[in-house]
Amino acid sequence: MYQIKENTKILLEEIREVSREEKVVVAFSGGLDSTVVSALAVRALGKEKVEVININFGEYTYNKGIKNVQNISKDLDLKLRIVLGKEEQEKLLKKGPACNKCTRIAKLGRVKREAKGRLVLTGSNQSDTWGKKGIKICDGFYAPLFEKDKEEIREIANFFNLKILKIGESKFREGCKLKHLLKPLAATNYHGKAVAEANEIILDVLEREGYTAKLANVKIIGPLNKNIGLVNILPFPGESLKRRVIEELKKVKTLEEIVFLDKPIKLIVKANKGQFNNQHSRYWLEKGRLQPDFSVPVEIDWLLTTNKNLATFQVIDYEIIE
Repeated sequence: MYQIKENTKILLEEIREVSREEKVVVAFSGGLDSTVVSALAVRALGKEKVEVININFGEYTYNKGIKNVQNISKDLDLKLRIVLGKEEQEKLLKKGPACNKCTRIAKLGRVKREAKGRLVLTGSNQSDTWGKKGIKICDGFYAPLFEKDKEEIREIANFFNLKILKIGESKFREGCKLKHLLKPLAATNYHGKAVAEANEIILDVLEREGYTAKLANVKIIGPLNKNIGLVNILPFPGESLKRRVIEELKKVKTLEEIVFLDKPIKLIVKANKGQFNNQHSRYWLEKGRLQPDFSVPVEIDWLLTTNKNLATFQVIDYEIIE
């Protein structure tokens, strides 16, 4: 406890020094990292100098995520501003999945524009690619938790007695629903609707049944004219709950095929030339981006796309490995 108290004291002093005790903005998602940063900023500077800005992506934001933002801002008495970012996000993902680009432009970039010159505090840390490859203070952004890992951040949250509702999609890292769309968001009322509805439904069913999952999502793959839903739940549920999940997902009219994953899978992935020829990029996509969100071991069969409109990658099909 003494060590946590001392580490927290150092963070508070650093925030005062870096901000020069002027007004700041926190990029606030309602998750663990941004909540801890918000709590630190308020304690360091006083609530009158801290505004938290949440970028809301409409149906691509989990319902529990919205509740988290509202509840935490109320509990901490934060000055909250919600900004709509759905249209900008849809434009960015029109040519293929691009989570880092979305974070850089639609999330952090939008918060920076709204900050109008104020320093923007983020929750970037050693558990994500931004923390591992980024810079602690850069271009108007400051990451107080830059050197911290997830366990250290949880310790600070417990020290402050922060109550954060888990969305339920991942025990490791939770985000927006569009990270589960593994192809271009070419038609929002088709591709977007499928990923938004399916990933809300799966969490609703598990909550109603009282099932605590470490992982729960529906990956949307397939050619642009067909949505295939790959259902991932860990630990694997029993047959009764499995049937219940599939029954509910069948109500999503934009899903043509539903596959419950309980055996290893091979994903057929088309990639643009830049990604296809970059071994590091391919390795990160497989091991860092895809495998952690799947309930079964994943192999990838890489294909070079001929589609000039594909800016990143598209999972066009799958094979179950018996």
